[in-house]
Amino acid sequence: MKYISTRGQTDPVSFSEAVAIGLAPDGGLYLPEALPDLGEEMKGWEGLTYEETCLSFLKHFATDVDCGALAELVDESYRGFAVEDRAPVRQLDENLWVLELFHGPTLAFKDFALQLLGNLYAHQIQRTGRPLNVLVATSGDTGAAAIQGLLGKKGVNIFILYPNGKIAPLQERQMTCTGADNVFPLAIEGNFDDAQLALKETFSDQDFKREVNLSAVNSINLARLLAQCVYYIFSYWQLPEGVRDLAKFVVPTGNFGNVLSGWMAQKAGLPLKSFRVATNQNDILHRLFSTGIYRAHQVTASLAPSMDIQVASNFERFLFYFLGGNGDKVRSVMSSIRKSGVYFFEGFDTDTLSSSRTDDHDIRKIICAVFERYGYVIDPHTACGFTQMDDEHPQLILSTAHPAKFPDTLAECTGNEPTHPSLEVLKSKPETKFEVPAQADAIKTFIREHV
Repeated sequence: MKYISTRGQTDPVSFSEAVAIGLAPDGGLYLPEALPDLGEEMKGWEGLTYEETCLSFLKHFATDVDCGALAELVDESYRGFAVEDRAPVRQLDENLWVLELFHGPTLAFKDFALQLLGNLYAHQIQRTGRPLNVLVATSGDTGAAAIQGLLGKKGVNIFILYPNGKIAPLQERQMTCTGADNVFPLAIEGNFDDAQLALKETFSDQDFKREVNLSAVNSINLARLLAQCVYYIFSYWQLPEGVRDLAKFVVPTGNFGNVLSGWMAQKAGLPLKSFRVATNQNDILHRLFSTGIYRAHQVTASLAPSMDIQVASNFERFLFYFLGGNGDKVRSVMSSIRKSGVYFFEGFDTDTLSSSRTDDHDIRKIICAVFERYGYVIDPHTACGFTQMDDEHPQLILSTAHPAKFPDTLAECTGNEPTHPSLEVLKSKPETKFEVPAQADAIKTFIREHV
C-alpha cells in the first residue's frame, strides 16, 4: 500500500517512509491511497486479544514491514500496560459504557499510538543505521507519551514544544522530570496552536529536515491514526451483541485525530453507527459541525487543557475525504483558513458525525454527577463526553486520561484527590526545561546545538 498527501503535490510513499517523514513535503498529511474494505475479515476478529487485533489490522497498512517483525513490535508496545485487555470497556448503566484508554505508561490514550510509534522508529534506526531527531508539539499528554515511547531507544533525541504554564502541572512533570539526556522539553510562550504552527514551519524547511533527520510524533504522523483505529475495533467486540451496531461512540477531542481514527475504521468496514465529537469550551469543531463554518477564535484556558486548541490539524485529513480526494481543493481551503482564519462550507453534511460543547462550569457538574450516580471517577476531558446524555440509546464514551493527572479539579468535585504511584514519584524529582520562542528559526537553532 502507498500513501499520498492530502495536498496532492507529493509522490506516493511507503508506510515506513510516511512514518519517517511525518509531515509531507508539500505541507499536507499522509493518508492511504485507498482504505481497504475489511468488513468481512473483521467479523473473525471477535475474541482476539488486543495485540492480535492490532496485528490483524496493521498488516494491511504496514505492508513494507515484515509481518513477523511487526508482530514483535506490537507485542512489545503493549507489554507495559497495566491491564491484560489493554482497553477495557466498563458498563455504567443500561445504555452507557466507558472505554478506558488510560492504562498505559503515561495514563493517557496517546500511549496506544506512541508506544507503537516509538518501536517503529527503533526498528527504522536499526534497519538504516541513521539517528533520528523527533520534534513534537503537545497540549499535554502527547509529549509525555512520546517520551515514554522513545525512552531507551538508541539513536533518538526528542524535542517537545509545549505552552508554558498552560498544561496541567503533572502533565508537565511527566515531560520535565525524566532525567534523560536525550529529552528536551521546550516551553514556549503562547498556546498549543502557536507550538503547532512553529512545528509545521520547522518541518517546511526541507533542507533542515534532511540535515538532522527530523520526524514528528504528533497526530500529523500517519502511524498515530492507524494505531488508534485498533481500540475502536477492539471495543466494538467488547460491547454486547445487540448493542454493537447501535452504539454512538462519544470522543473527547481537540485536534480531531482521535475521532478521525474511529471514522477511518468505520470506512474500512467496522459497522459503527455514529460518532459525537465532544469539545470543551474551545469549540471550533462543535461550531464547524453545527454551522458548516470553520472559524478560529482565541484559545481560552480550561479544566481540560489537552483540548485547548483552535487549529485542529487532523481536520485536513477529513477534509480530503469530504472533498472527494481533491488535493487542489484541499490546498485552496487550507490556504484560505491560514490567511483569514475562516472558511464557509456549502452542504457540510457529515453523515455519521455530530458534536457537543462543554464549558468548565459543566465539566465540574458532570464530574460530580457521575461520581454521585455511579461511584465512578472521570477526568475533565472525559467529562466532556457526558454532555447531551441519551438514556434511550446506547453510547460508549472514550475515557482519554486517568483522573489522577488532574488532582485539584477532582478533589474539588469529589472531595477526594485521586493518586497514582507513577505520578506521586514525579512530585519530588527536579525539573529540566528550556524556554524557547515559538519561532521556527529559534527551534532549529536549539536542535542544531543539541544533536
